[in-house]
Amino acid sequence: MATLSLPKHTLPFLLPTQIPKTPTLNSLPLVSKSSHSQFYGLTFSSSPSLPLPLPSSSFSSPKKSSIVAKVSKGQVAPNFTLKDQDGKNVSLSKFKGKPVVVYFYPADETPGCTKQACAFRDSYEKFKKAGAEVVGISSDDSSSHKAFAKKYRLPFTLLSDEGSKVRKEWGVPADLFGTLPGRQTYVLDKKGVVQLIYNNQFQPEKHIDETLKLLQTL
Repeated sequence: MATLSLPKHTLPFLLPTQIPKTPTLNSLPLVSKSSHSQFYGLTFSSSPSLPLPLPSSSFSSPKKSSIVAKVSKGQVAPNFTLKDQDGKNVSLSKFKGKPVVVYFYPADETPGCTKQACAFRDSYEKFKKAGAEVVGISSDDSSSHKAFAKKYRLPFTLLSDEGSKVRKEWGVPADLFGTLPGRQTYVLDKKGVVQLIYNNQFQPEKHIDETLKLLQTL
């Protein structure tokens, strides 16, 4: 009888335990059915603990409320009472019956604020001719204002808004992401109605040109 003999070296290849297995998609743990679910679970099911993108309407309102000026053109400016460079109380209502230039500036003795104050000083006769009063406001105290006015011979009133209460009430916007107090000028007519709001942090002397231009029309 004829018999079939196999070479010995081929025998291992027939054993199931020796057959090499090629990795398949189903054999990979990260993409198995259970692991697939867990993988996306990490991304989505736990997502409530992560901040979700908010619709634009949900965060636009606070931003608007923080930058919209509370004093706007055409309305009567709210009254305030602050101490001047001599420590005396001065109210805005004191100037009713004549145009008033109220300018908010960051601080005494800074380069831009000094330029602006001196520009108002140099044009002060023009403001007087227009019948207008000039009032500067910053958060410096009265003694700082007194030294500042004396040093640069400023002929107009400087008011101390310590704590920036009036600045906030009037809605003067800050610059440089809120780190620098804003430089904003208001021109009020004889009835106290705001006729001009001019904001320019980095060209302080332009405030004088803009206010005089407007005063000539009142």
